[in-house]
Amino acid sequence: MKSLAITLSFLVGLAVLNAATAQDSTKTLNAAQVMELVRKFHPVAKQAGIHIDKAQADLLIARGGFDPVLGAYVSRKRFDGTNYYNRTSPEITIPTWYGIEVHSGVDNYTGERLDPTMTKGQSAFLGVSVPLARDLLMDKRRAFLKQARIFRSLADTEQRLVLNDLLMDAMDAYWQWVSYYNQYLVVQANVAVNTQRQDFVRKSLLNGERAAIDTIETLAQLQSFQYQQNQYLLEFRNAGLQLSAFLWSDTGEPYTLPDTVIPPADWDNTQNIKDFDLDLASLLSAASQSHPELRTYDFKLRALDIEKKLKFQELLPKADFRYNHMSKGYNALASAGEYAIFDNNYQYGFKFEIPLRLSAGRGEYKKAQLKIQETRLGQMKKQLDLEIKVRKYYNEFNILKEQIDLQSLNYANYQQLVKAEEIRFSNGESSLFLINSRENKALEARQKLIELKTKYYKTAYALQWSAGLLN
Repeated sequence: MKSLAITLSFLVGLAVLNAATAQDSTKTLNAAQVMELVRKFHPVAKQAGIHIDKAQADLLIARGGFDPVLGAYVSRKRFDGTNYYNRTSPEITIPTWYGIEVHSGVDNYTGERLDPTMTKGQSAFLGVSVPLARDLLMDKRRAFLKQARIFRSLADTEQRLVLNDLLMDAMDAYWQWVSYYNQYLVVQANVAVNTQRQDFVRKSLLNGERAAIDTIETLAQLQSFQYQQNQYLLEFRNAGLQLSAFLWSDTGEPYTLPDTVIPPADWDNTQNIKDFDLDLASLLSAASQSHPELRTYDFKLRALDIEKKLKFQELLPKADFRYNHMSKGYNALASAGEYAIFDNNYQYGFKFEIPLRLSAGRGEYKKAQLKIQETRLGQMKKQLDLEIKVRKYYNEFNILKEQIDLQSLNYANYQQLVKAEEIRFSNGESSLFLINSRENKALEARQKLIELKTKYYKTAYALQWSAGLLN
């Protein structure tokens, strides 16, 4: 009987040693490597980069509103043998930031029947157009450019948000994969031990040392473990397929994770998360100040504030003033300084209009205010949701740490019970049934410990994710 206990202890150690040796000769994949692959090659991560490029293109479009514009007007009329007029008028307009436009051009009028308001021959002008009410402090060009700059920064923040969520999904798949593999390893070791045990019992039966019922007992236990082994192998391979959805090659092709790639042997080493921020106050501060989902609200509010200022302009009357200084010939400054601006060689125009009820302006301005109010309420709710989420994962993380310590002790106790039952069995005071029962309990405790550990590390990543730090 003592030889059976010694043999079983040897077989357990041999099964564990074989599993470790097999792992050393196989390629491994850790969480940091998965995250790096997702960042570099996942299509969603690349799409986030494209959104940044599109925002940069929109910014370039908005800057186009301040590009100088060169234009020309050429016309001629000849009728019934009479040359009425020939007109050539090139002009350049330069927009400035405060709504003022500087323009300069030349005119060349010839013909027999010119409009009396036209200056015959060559002349040049240099002038400005100034909005005196509406569009003075804000106009569409300035609003679009300011918003384009905000949306460019928003695109960076949205990229962080996308990566934060994408990496968390990848970590969910990864730790599920790790869990199933280690569950498979544990059951595989039990299968190896019970296979050797069955062979030992059969030889003992042939030598007349064991009853025939003991072979059935060992066979039933072995078949139970073999069933679990096949089930966990299936779960491990399917989890590998789920993880493969996040792994892409550098050429942009989907990558299927081979069955020969496994988690590292030190997957449960706490040094793997030593660089994580696990302080509650620090996490809450990070979530409040820099979480990409909250930052998007900041950018949206800034853009809406610009929209509100633009809509306010619609409540103001439109009053535009245009002034040109004129000179004979093609030198617009030829007569500069000779006369006061409203004394000679000038042209000006003034235009004024205002809707009597301002219905559209008041409605648009009210709508802009309501959008800001709506967004602020959403921001407040989101901030509370994020704080609750951080606290929830923080509580779960600390409780899991305690649960792992308890379960480790529980597993150690079951191991001692198995050894004690083997000693009793060797003294003729127990049976294979009781050994198997103790062994099943020890296996369940070990499996529960693996589940707790993988959930512990998944929660560590979820804690970083909830604070917006997983990118």
